[in-house]
Amino acid sequence: MPYAHTIGTRHYRFDDLRTLLAKASPERSGDQLAGVAAANAQERVAAQMALADVPLSTFLHEAVVPYEDDEVTRLILDTHDVAAFAPVRHLTVGDFRNWLLSDNATSQTLAALAPGLTPEMVAAVSKICRVQDLILIARKCQVVTRFRSTIGLAGRLATRLQPNHPTDDLQGIAASLLDGLLLGSGDAVIGINPASDNVPQVVRLLHLLDEAITRYGIPTQSCVLTHVTNTLQAIERGAPVDLVFQSIGGTEATNTGFGLNLALLQEARSAALSLQRATLLDEQGQRSSNVMYFETGQGSALSAGAHHGCDQQTIEARAYAVARHFKPLLVNTVVGFIGPEYLFNGKQIVRAGLEDHFCGKLLGLPMGCDVCYTNHAEADGDDMDALMLMLGAAGCNFIMGVPGSDDIMLNYQSTSFHDAQVLRQVLGLRAAPEFEAWLEKMGLGTPAGSGSGQQRLTAQLPSAFSASIQRLGAPSA
Repeated sequence: MPYAHTIGTRHYRFDDLRTLLAKASPERSGDQLAGVAAANAQERVAAQMALADVPLSTFLHEAVVPYEDDEVTRLILDTHDVAAFAPVRHLTVGDFRNWLLSDNATSQTLAALAPGLTPEMVAAVSKICRVQDLILIARKCQVVTRFRSTIGLAGRLATRLQPNHPTDDLQGIAASLLDGLLLGSGDAVIGINPASDNVPQVVRLLHLLDEAITRYGIPTQSCVLTHVTNTLQAIERGAPVDLVFQSIGGTEATNTGFGLNLALLQEARSAALSLQRATLLDEQGQRSSNVMYFETGQGSALSAGAHHGCDQQTIEARAYAVARHFKPLLVNTVVGFIGPEYLFNGKQIVRAGLEDHFCGKLLGLPMGCDVCYTNHAEADGDDMDALMLMLGAAGCNFIMGVPGSDDIMLNYQSTSFHDAQVLRQVLGLRAAPEFEAWLEKMGLGTPAGSGSGQQRLTAQLPSAFSASIQRLGAPSA
């Protein structure tokens, strides 16, 4: 159905919901590349005003990607929780924004509401939110997950220790691992992007991480970020797999381009659950079932020619429906990694990171963000510092920890171990409770006093621990 809004004497018409969402989206180089963006700021405002008047229930009847053509659309609509949606079903998008900003939207009510929201609903409301709205509303959402550490508790900020190496050299990886542990990083996951994506190498890296975690009783989980089919083969070979990783998209065609579908993700989740490697219990007293780690990024569907004429932020939100279905431990938007063709500069990256975190949290996901940019984007470290601080204020579950913030294997700029320490100190945040206790036990950190409880890491790492970690990466005799 068409939508319209008049500004002065100018009448704007938008042919369908897909077009309306795209025209209402804040300026994005990817949408311009796709030819779906608003022609100018006035058209964008007209679309946002029209979008604000759209009833939330409309999104249950008008699919932006056809139901019969797309298994992600079918997942979204077939699993929609009507009872959970009931408290807001009478609202328009604009009314919903106002309700989210009100005192009626508490952590408890938002958690109960999450199964009743579709990705398109939360994408729509994000488009009419200011930056401060995205921060305030996301901060109310608390999504807690568990494996060997508890992620997402209020007042906590976790990190992924990312010890990548351009040749997968085990000693180089061990050195980065040591550096990260010294600076209190790794409570979300110790995750390696392998340079050589073959199964034997994946298995070697999994054993390296498992040895470190087991030998020192580190309350964290490991992950080698390889394709889900490689992880399945590693499990078949008896490798110590904690988390199954996969990049995912918001349309069936995008996921086909990634070499996966929903059935394959379910197979991988079942295989990981069968290993029973989680040690913490969920709220029902059962062994935690949070065994998946997903990564996403605005623009992936467009780069695959699989966006169905939609804007990139709406499709990104749809990827979160895929993630939500598999109850992950971690979801990470790698916000600036895909490049300036999709997010041109620091302003666009900052806005996209806050939108992604907002949408994921409203949908009930444990959202983290790789606060990052590529060297050919119009962005710099100041932009990333601003986004990092805003995400910290918004209650982001985790960020990255990369030696020196420069990933020498993936060749992009992320956040360093020191950045996470700054964020924790400035905002009074702490590591995951199990990891915090381990740091104190190992002599790597002590409470800073009765105020923040912030970890202050000792100047010297115990020599025996240092030498032992370094030996993990030594060649076998």
